[in-house]
Amino acid sequence: MNSQLTTTSNTQAELATKKVLVVDSGVGGLSICSAIIDAIPTVEISYLSDSAAFPYGEKSETALIDRVSKLLKHASEHLKPDLIVVACNTASTVALPIIRSDIALPIVGVVPAIKPAAAITQSKVIALLATPGTVSRHYTQQLIEEFASDCQVISLGSAQLVRHIEEYLHGGALDESFLQTIINELKQKALANADGDIDTVVLGCTHFPLIRETWETLENHWQWVDSGKAIADRVKSLLAGDNTGITTAKHQSAHQHKAWFTSEVPTLAKLEHYVQQLGIQIARHENGQQAVLHID
Repeated sequence: MNSQLTTTSNTQAELATKKVLVVDSGVGGLSICSAIIDAIPTVEISYLSDSAAFPYGEKSETALIDRVSKLLKHASEHLKPDLIVVACNTASTVALPIIRSDIALPIVGVVPAIKPAAAITQSKVIALLATPGTVSRHYTQQLIEEFASDCQVISLGSAQLVRHIEEYLHGGALDESFLQTIINELKQKALANADGDIDTVVLGCTHFPLIRETWETLENHWQWVDSGKAIADRVKSLLAGDNTGITTAKHQSAHQHKAWFTSEVPTLAKLEHYVQQLGIQIARHENGQQAVLHID
C-alpha cells in the first residue's frame, strides 16, 4: 500500500512539471539551460533569445532596464512560466530589483562566480572575464569586496569575445588565436598588477562556458569557474519549495524544451544543430517556419 502511494505521488509530481523561462540577449544562456536540465531532468525549459536586442552588454543601463522589463512581461504572458532565470550577468547586475518589483514570479539572476572562485584559488589571484559592463558595475565590485577581499582580482571586459562566441554557435569558425590573445592579456595584467600568478578564472558571461573545453585546452593550469551549477541549484530549491512539480529521477522530461527568438535568425539551421544537442527544439509554426516572439 505504501509503495503504491509513493508511486502515485511521484507520478503526480512528474505530471505537474514546472516551467522555467531562461532569457538572454543571444545564445549564451544555453549554458544555464544545460545546467538546469542536468540538475532537474523533469523541468520544462523555454529559452528566449532576445536576438532583436543583442548584445545587452553594449546598452546603457536605462535602455537595458527598459528592454528587459518589457521582454519579461511579454514573455511571461505568452509562455506562462513558473520561474524566470535572467541568464545574463550584465542584465542581472543592473535590472533585477526593478524586474522583481514588476513581475509576480520568482526571478533568479546570474552574477559572476566570484564567491566559488575565491573559495578554490590557491594563489589568491583570480581573473574575471566578462563584458565591459559587468566588469565596471558597482554590484560586481561589491561581490569582490564581500567574497574575495583576500584575493587580487584581475578584470578584463570584452564585447568582441561575446560576439565571437555568438557567431561561432551560429556556424562561424572559432578563432583559437583570438582566445589565446585574451588569455595572454590576462597574464600580462596579472604580471603588472598582482603579486602572483592567476590560477582561477571566473567566466563572467554566460557565453563563455559554451567553449569551456577550448579554454581548458588553451590553458590547462587554470581553473575555469562559472555560475551554471549554482543557478541550477537555486532554481531546483525554489521549484521544490511546494514539493510539487520536481523530481530527481534521472530520465528525460516528457515535455519538450523549446527555444524562442525575438527576430528571424538567418543562420538558424546552423544554430539548431547545437541547440538540439541540449535536447531543445526551435519553436516553429505548423508550416515549419520559425516562430518569432515579437516584443516591439
